[in-house]
Formats: sequence, structure tokens, C-alpha cells
Amino acid sequence: MAKYRVQTRFVFSGYFDVEADSLHEAESCVTEQCGLVLGGNIHTTLPDEDVDWDFPVHPDTEIKSIQKIKD
Repeated sequence: MAKYRVQTRFVFSGYFDVEADSLHEAESCVTEQCGLVLGGNIHTTLPDEDVDWDFPVHPDTEIKSIQKIKD
């Protein structure tokens, strides 16, 4: 039996609705104050009244490459 390295990406696609004064501020709010930790939950440090989101709980699986590892 051979060994293979399978480069894989798990993608969660959804959206954040944020209250902001500009597109730049909205982008900054999400990139700086929203996130996800593997094994945890989607979270934000923004006030509840300023943000809402919708993300599925199961990611899409993308196989990037497969290489046989030398024995």
C-alpha cells in the first residue's frame, strides 16, 4: 500500500451583515473582529446589534493536489 499527501482546503462560505459608515469600515470590521476557530464557533467582538451572520455548519471540501509520498 502506498502513502499519499492530499492537500485539502475546507471552505465555509456565508456572510456577515454589519453596520458601518463605508465599505472599507465594513471590511475592516469583519477581517479584524470576526473569525472561526477549528472546533469552535463563529464569533465576533462586534456588538450584537451591529452584526448578524449566516454560515453553514459543514464546509465544502476542495482537493488541491495529490502526491505520492516516496517510500
